[in-house]
Amino acid sequence: MSNITENLISVKLPDGSKMELEKNSTVADLAKKIAESLFKKAIAAKVDDQVVDLYTTLQDGQEVKILTPDNPETLAILRHSTAHIMAQAVQNLFPQARIAIGPNIETGFYYDFLIPDHNLTPEDLPKIEDEMKNIIKSQQKFIKMKIEDVTKQLKEFKNTGEKFKAELLEEYAAHNPTLYACVDKNNTPVWNDFCRGPHIPDTKFIKVFKLLSVAGSYWRGDVEKDVLQRIYGTAFWTKEDLESYLNWLEEAEKRDHRKLGNLLDLFSIREECGPGLILWHPNLSIVREEIENYWREEHRKRGYDIVYSPHIAKSQLWDISGHNSHFKENMYYMNIDEQEYVLKPMNCPFHILIYQAQRRSYRHLPLRWGELGTVYRYEKSGALHGMTRVRGFTQDDAHIFCTPEQFTDEIKAIIDFVDSTLKLFGMEYEVELSTRPEDKYVGTLEAWDKAEKGLIDAMKEYGLEYEVNEGDGAFYGPKIDFKLKDALNRTWQGATIQLDFNLPERFDLKYSASDGTLKTPVMIHRVIFGTMERFMGVLIEHFSGAFPTWLSPKQAIIIPVAERHYDYAGEVTKTLKNIGIRAHLDDRSETVNHKIREAQLSKSPYMIIVGDKEVDAKNISLRVREIGDLGTKNLDDFISKVSEEIKSKALKSSYS
Repeated sequence: MSNITENLISVKLPDGSKMELEKNSTVADLAKKIAESLFKKAIAAKVDDQVVDLYTTLQDGQEVKILTPDNPETLAILRHSTAHIMAQAVQNLFPQARIAIGPNIETGFYYDFLIPDHNLTPEDLPKIEDEMKNIIKSQQKFIKMKIEDVTKQLKEFKNTGEKFKAELLEEYAAHNPTLYACVDKNNTPVWNDFCRGPHIPDTKFIKVFKLLSVAGSYWRGDVEKDVLQRIYGTAFWTKEDLESYLNWLEEAEKRDHRKLGNLLDLFSIREECGPGLILWHPNLSIVREEIENYWREEHRKRGYDIVYSPHIAKSQLWDISGHNSHFKENMYYMNIDEQEYVLKPMNCPFHILIYQAQRRSYRHLPLRWGELGTVYRYEKSGALHGMTRVRGFTQDDAHIFCTPEQFTDEIKAIIDFVDSTLKLFGMEYEVELSTRPEDKYVGTLEAWDKAEKGLIDAMKEYGLEYEVNEGDGAFYGPKIDFKLKDALNRTWQGATIQLDFNLPERFDLKYSASDGTLKTPVMIHRVIFGTMERFMGVLIEHFSGAFPTWLSPKQAIIIPVAERHYDYAGEVTKTLKNIGIRAHLDDRSETVNHKIREAQLSKSPYMIIVGDKEVDAKNISLRVREIGDLGTKNLDDFISKVSEEIKSKALKSSYS
């Protein structure tokens, strides 16, 4: 009896029950023992909270949950496995291709290749898909293989020209490296990649996939290293999910702020100016002006003062702040009068200098200083993307200097500011607490722990739900990140609140406390929009370029039917402008239908058409962007409704 017991292990199932298995049993053995139907659907398992493949050997006492396509964790496994099949297909079609990395990403997967004798084009994708289908039909299995002899495997990689695999294996040689091999029906490995997995059991589970695009990349994102070719794709468990995603992609493409920026004459990026540097055209400048006006007005209501600071400063300033030690690779340096200067990457040191300009008392605190400050940071060219990833940008920055007793209330007030602002634009958000980086940080662990606890306490008191993002804090302090959710449910980096005990210490900031001693203030860094550039790019896509009336560059376009109607059309235009409505008279010698069509393409919220009837009755014919033709309307009524719509910053038309 004891021998039988010694040859058994016991594992715990999700319902709390236990099941005995023979030693060296795998997850697949467990699935089969629970139910044959479960085994047929099984993709992977969660063993003690770690996701593993079906061929993983189980140990006594482990908690095991079998995962099927019904479990969300398996979608990433499907996509990563499909990426491997795509890479195999590419190497079948282009034998000179060498593989780099191929991870799953939030919306699918990609793989990078070095293909010396071929430039991939979109026309190649159907051929690669067909080859993938042939591989899938052959019902290959995914088998995990431990690399027992690293030296031998390195030699094999190098002999076959797989230099990227070899570099990765050398880097991870001491971390129990593994291969995942695709094995044919004869159990012969036909393809492999250096990978930790997990993967699906075999290719029969890959049924719904699509290759989407090709792009360029660099090995490990380094412009000094090999230029690679990247293929993006996606995979789903059902056709319905794939169709839904492709429809979403189509809508996202229509909303692409780069396309709309050109179509609506909003902004441009010129080679003569440089990558990542935005030229704001008049139309988008109006939108920005309205948002900045709101920003200033709201800040003054909430007890802030507005300050301004230079664009450059001596390098010594950034030595004190720690930027030269921890942020150097993102900074621009210049030499002036044999002195090194820095193009500012952040506004905070300047606000600190303003604080130092006078002696401060606890009676002065909190001090709240806001600045729409333009900063400059080096981003790799491959990371730049329209307005949402740039090199020069304006932060709606503010810094609060307060006592330790005040910072919780100050953070709660900022959360309220962010919440009310995002509601103004109809945006939902998620919240993350980003904690101390593992290595690049300044200050003591005690100060970091205190700062993180302070942010947590403020969020709890406000009732704000959040997730923890380990190690993603700024080098000088932890932060609360607000992830904006747009109309397509995509998330974007938005507002941040950073609690900082370190910079005040580095700059030796002091205030006179109530007991007469000198104490160090707490510093809070915060932005509401994040950057004007990124926020504007997000807004363009969120509204698909159809801004609400209070933001719209042309709030009303007046269209005379014929030349004889120009005078009255001009009177209407002047009347609207005089009361602050941005009216534009289209007096070109084009047909009315052409003018209406162009006004619709410009996404103006209102079109006013005037002809004989309108001139005689001194009224207007109204078209509304979201609705269409509303027929004859009284001009004064229109003015009253639209004026209130603008004043209240409404998201929808007064006529909807």
